[in-house]
Formats: sequence, C-alpha cells, structure tokens
Amino acid sequence: MSSNSFKRIILPAIALLIIQSSSFAASVDTLLTYSPSMKKHIKAAVIKPSGYKPGAKIPVVYLLHGYSDNYSGWLSKAKGFEKAADLHNMLIVCPDGGFSSWYWDSPIDPSYQYETYITKELIPFIDSAFSTISNRKGRAITGLSMGGHGALYLAFRHQDLFGAAGSMSGGVDIRPFPNNWEMTKRIGKYSEHPEYWEQHTVMNQLHLLTPNALDIMIDCGTGDFFYDVNMKLHEALLYRNIPHDFLTRPGVHNWAYWLNAVQYQLLFMHNYFQKAAATP
Repeated sequence: MSSNSFKRIILPAIALLIIQSSSFAASVDTLLTYSPSMKKHIKAAVIKPSGYKPGAKIPVVYLLHGYSDNYSGWLSKAKGFEKAADLHNMLIVCPDGGFSSWYWDSPIDPSYQYETYITKELIPFIDSAFSTISNRKGRAITGLSMGGHGALYLAFRHQDLFGAAGSMSGGVDIRPFPNNWEMTKRIGKYSEHPEYWEQHTVMNQLHLLTPNALDIMIDCGTGDFFYDVNMKLHEALLYRNIPHDFLTRPGVHNWAYWLNAVQYQLLFMHNYFQKAAATP
C-alpha cells in the first residue's frame, strides 16, 4: 500500500490494517478498526467484487456472525458464498460481534457496546475507506442466529441507516431463553432485570416499523430450535400489516442450512438495491 493511499483511508481515532487475499474472483480485506466506545480494536472482513474500482460506488451488505463465532466465521465455514459479491456487484462486510454481544449496547458491560460500534463507528469507516453508496438505499444487514437477532434489532432501530434487513435462524425473541448463550452477562438475569430483557428483544422493536419502510426477509428451518419464535415474529408482522418475506423449509440450526440461506438473503438484498436505485 502506498503512503498516499494509506493517508486517504485513515480516520481520526480509527485505524485500518489491510491484509489482502484472494478468494474466487472476489477479494477479501481484513480490517482492524478501533472502537472509541469500547476502547479496543475490532476486526472485520470486507469482501470486494472482482470489478470493484475506487470511485464507482456500490451497495453494502453487513453480514453478522452467530454466538461464539467471529468475523471470519462466514469465510471459513460457508466457503464459496463469496461468489455473491461478484454475482450482485456488492461489498459484503463481516464485522466481529464478540463472543456473545447479541449486537446490543450492554447496559451492564461497557466493553460490549456493539450497537454503537456497528452503527456509529464501523459504518462511517467503511463508507470512508471504500467506494460505497453511503445511504440506506445502498445499505442492508443480515446474519445468522445471534447475528439474525442483531441484524433485525439494529435495522429496526436504525432505519435511517438500513433499507433492508434479514435474518437466518435468528434468535428473534430472547425471552424464552433466559439461561442460554451468556445473555445474562450482557443484560443481567431475567429475574433481576426484566426491563432489560424486554427492551433488548427484537419482538419489542416492532412498534418502530411502518408498512414498506424497511424491506425484511426472515428465514428459519422447520427443525430449528428458533422456529417457534420466528413464526411468532412472522405472525406479529402480519398483524401489524408490515410486508416481509418469510421463508421456511426443512432444516436445522447448522451451516448446511445457512450456506443455502445466505444465497437467498443476498439475492433479496440485491433486488432491494435495484429497486431503491430506480426510486427517485
């Protein structure tokens, strides 16, 4: 990297380390960003299409990982999905969401402020470092399991940033699982802090939605332990007259399901970008 290009992408209080490698025709940059809100460095992977050229602005999909995983999970466990960056001419960003962040701003743990990180720190950085469509018409978010929860939670709460949102096998209602996946470390015990559990579940963000304001796609296998909460979310959206795609088919909570599901999600996001681009 030349000194000129390095200076072009540096931001105050946030640094970038790019290690580039090839994966199919697309390329992968590994970024190291600094989060002022959490006072630590966080990695992210950015998948660029083969035709990427600085100055030619393209849309971005933020793709979130699940519980106990990290920013490299999608690349190492769903090999081949990167082809979608070329197919749809989009940037795909896989941020690190911590071992068990659920992509919240934790009210009890200052080292887990991932809502702030994604929405106020990472997105502005990506838009400065890459040639992106830097508004909601060119920005979408999706993820699996914990990341499915995170994608809908962030999109519902930040519709000014995201125009489309999706979830694969998402934990879209955390309340039936009070003792699972280290959520008590982030929002306390349900018995002691019920208000935190009510405030931090996707199911209690639906009042923020209005019909057609956000393109939504929900996908969950019929054998998944999150199937019931996804079905209830689907029914709640129907009751509120919120248009959305709801996709279900035989499958469980595993990578075989998500490798298939992510193709539908990225096609859905591509279709949204095409529609948004044609809308004045």
